[in-house]
Amino acid sequence: MELKEIAAISGKEGLFRILKPARSGIIVETLDAQKRKIAVGVSEKVSILKEISIYTTTQEGSISLEEVLYKMHEKYQGSLPISAKADSADLMAFLQEVLPEYNSEKVYPSDVKKLVKWYEILFRQAPDVLVRKEETPATETEVQRVDNTPAQTTEIENKSEELVTEEKLKKTRSTKKKTETSEVENKIKEPATEEKPKKTRSAKKKTDTTQEQETVLETEKPKKKSTQIQKEA
Repeated sequence: MELKEIAAISGKEGLFRILKPARSGIIVETLDAQKRKIAVGVSEKVSILKEISIYTTTQEGSISLEEVLYKMHEKYQGSLPISAKADSADLMAFLQEVLPEYNSEKVYPSDVKKLVKWYEILFRQAPDVLVRKEETPATETEVQRVDNTPAQTTEIENKSEELVTEEKLKKTRSTKKKTETSEVENKIKEPATEEKPKKTRSAKKKTDTTQEQETVLETEKPKKKSTQIQKEA
């Protein structure tokens, strides 16, 4: 479990573990022995512990609640010298020991009371979140992998460039072939154009022969009439 999964809900005692989102809000589970699941509406104020901070007089102006919980655990190891029921003066004195740079004008005894309550619940139900996580240094193998990454990427880039050039050459060859085939096709088409005048000449000859036939028919027609006149006589 992590601190970003744990939340405090305004108007409800204790802490809650966030399980999943719901249609009208979220589903949470009580951080106690009972583990009751309840639905929280969007109108209710939910504060995730990972996002809470405490006002300080430092240049940053605040410190995360997570860091304060780490300090408390490192100093007292779960046995706090105070309870949430202590008076205001004792609560503020306790915070002075844990966090001397806290802002006394913005931090109130009610805030320290919540801090003590939350620490006690976390120590019982989720003690792992109170332990500071140590950063693991990178191994030599991981460092070598990081160093080798630029060289590998350069090799990949070179290969991709080679492929691009090959594709360009293929395209140029295909365009040359297309041009050559189109020239051959044009040469084949040229004789067909030369044959067109022959067709026109033959058409003229046909018209001349038809005209001659018509003339012959016209000259023959009067002969038939004269034959008919002779028969009548």
